[in-house]
Amino acid sequence: MKSTLKLFSLLAITGLLITSCKSNGGSGSSKSSLTGWNFNDPSYGGYLKGKYKEGKNVPPGMVHIEGGTFTMGLVQDDVMFDWNTTPQKMHVRSFYMDEVEVTNAEYGLFMQYTKDVFPQEDPQFKDIYPSILPDTLVWRKGLGNTNLLSESYLRHPSYAEYPVVGVSWIQANKYCKWRTNALNLKILMDKGVIKNIFKDDSLSFKGQNNFDTDTYLTDPYAIFDGDSTIYKKGIPVPRVKGEPKPAKGSFTGRQVTSSDGILAQKFRLPTEVEWEYAAKAIFENREYNNIRGRKKYAWSGKYTRDRDKRRRGDQLANFKQGKGDYSGIAGWSSDGSDIPNAVRSYPPNAFGLYDMSGNVAEWVEDVYRPIIDSEANDFNYFRGNIFTKKLINEEGKVVIVGDGEVEYDTLENGRIVAKDLPGSVKYIPITKEDTYMRRNYNLANNSSLGDGDQASSKFYGLDKDQLDRSSRMYNSPQKPEAEVDSLGNAIENYKYDDKRRTTLISDKSRVYKGGSWADREYWLDPAQRRYFPEYMATNYIGFRCATDKMGPMVLNKRKTATPDKVK
Repeated sequence: MKSTLKLFSLLAITGLLITSCKSNGGSGSSKSSLTGWNFNDPSYGGYLKGKYKEGKNVPPGMVHIEGGTFTMGLVQDDVMFDWNTTPQKMHVRSFYMDEVEVTNAEYGLFMQYTKDVFPQEDPQFKDIYPSILPDTLVWRKGLGNTNLLSESYLRHPSYAEYPVVGVSWIQANKYCKWRTNALNLKILMDKGVIKNIFKDDSLSFKGQNNFDTDTYLTDPYAIFDGDSTIYKKGIPVPRVKGEPKPAKGSFTGRQVTSSDGILAQKFRLPTEVEWEYAAKAIFENREYNNIRGRKKYAWSGKYTRDRDKRRRGDQLANFKQGKGDYSGIAGWSSDGSDIPNAVRSYPPNAFGLYDMSGNVAEWVEDVYRPIIDSEANDFNYFRGNIFTKKLINEEGKVVIVGDGEVEYDTLENGRIVAKDLPGSVKYIPITKEDTYMRRNYNLANNSSLGDGDQASSKFYGLDKDQLDRSSRMYNSPQKPEAEVDSLGNAIENYKYDDKRRTTLISDKSRVYKGGSWADREYWLDPAQRRYFPEYMATNYIGFRCATDKMGPMVLNKRKTATPDKVK
C-alpha cells in the first residue's frame, strides 16, 4: 500500500517555521528568554514554538475586519415599531470575513465531495448527501411561473457565481466545517506533510477516511486507516495498520500541531454583532452620528443610487423597489436583477465586502431573542454558546466516529441529518463536574441564558415536571418525542400540533441580517434583524463564512513601545 501520510523531519519543519527568527529571546526568538533553552531543538527536548507571520495567514477569499467599538442595533428607521433592535454599545474583536456570499459553484464543490466520500449506495451513508442538498423547491409559487428556477438556479452554469440559496442554518454550518477541513487538507498536502490523497489510487478515500482537522490534531495515525509513514534516520519506515505507535523518541519526525501556526482556524458563520459591524464599516466616515451608529446602508450616504460621476444613478444594491417592482423599469432604472444577482455586481463597502445590503439576506450564528439584554456581554456579544468537550472512552482515548457508528437525527421538518460524520471526533456537552466552582459559566447550553429559561420565569420555583407548555415564555412549537418501530426505525409523524402557537421564537430560531432581492429598502439597514427556524430555508437567505484573527488586533502589528533612555 502506498504511503499517504508523511512526517516532516524535525530540521525541515524547524526551517519552515522559524526562518529569519531573532536569536535574542524576542517574540520571534528560537531561544527561551527566561530559561535559555532552545525551541525546536532535539538537544533540548524538541519543545515547539511556531512563528506567526503577520499578514501571511489571511484565509483565501476573505478580508480583514479590524475590530473596534460601535453602537449595535441603532436603526435609521423603525416603521414596524417592534423595538427588537435595542441599541447597545459593543466591542468587536478583529476577524476575517468572506468578501462575497458563498456561491452555487463553491457550495457545489461541497456537494460533490460529500457525494464521493459518502456514497448513497452504501446503506450506512445514504442520508448524509441528501442532508446537505439545498432545497430547490423554495422557488415554487402557487400562483407564479417560477418552477424553472427550481430546476436550474442551483446547478446551471449561468448561475454558478450567484449566491446559493435554499440552505438552512444547519446546512450553512456543515459547509463551514467542511471548508475548514478542505483548506487544512490542502495546506498539509502543499507542505508535503500528507501525500496528495487524490493521486493515490491505493487508498479508498471514503467513510472513516474522510479528513477531519480535529482528528488529525488529536491522533494523526487515526486518519486514512492508519496508513502512515515515519522517518527513522532519514529512511522511510511504513507503519502497518494495527501496529502500536512508535515509542516516543524512536524517530526524528513529527506531526504538525496547532502550535506551529500552519493550520487554518475554524470557519463558522459570523455572529450578529460581527456581521452588523462589518456591514456598517463606520470607520469610513468620522462624523459624530456615524460613530454612534446612524448609518442606513452598508455604503456611505442616505440614497440607494450611486452619486459617482462615472455611475451616477446606478442602483447600489439589488432589492424590491415596490409592489410588483423587483428591478425597476428596463434600461436606465433597472438594478440589474429580479432574483439574486451574481456576486460582485455592485460596489463593495469600505471594508471590501460585497452585498452587505441587498442581493440575499444572510444567516448569522446567533439564537434570536426580541431584545439584546442591557446587561449582555459587551465584548464580542453572542447568544448561542453550547460548550462541549471531547468524548473519552473507558480506555482513556478520544472517541472517533467510525463507519457504521453514525448517529442520525430527524429535524422538525422531517429532514434526516448526521450528528457526526465518520472520521470526526465525538463531542459531548460539558457536565456539572466541569463547571463546578466556575465563575464565568455554569451551563453547557447558554442559548436561553437569562431570557426565556426557567430561571427567568415566574415559575422558577416549580419543578420541571410541574411545568406545562403554557408556562413557557415563548409558546413555540416543540418537536414531539421520537417514536420507533420494532426494528428501531423512526416513525415519521407529520401531524400538526392542534394547539395554537403564538410565536416561532425558540432556541432553534436563528437571526438573519441584511435585505434581499425580495425585500423593500427598509430591510437594507444593517441594524435590522429578523429570524427564521434553523432547519428551514428560503429563496432569499444565503450565507458567508467568518473566522477568528489570531494575534494582534490590527493587520500590520504596530511596533512595541520602548521606554525612553535615561540621559
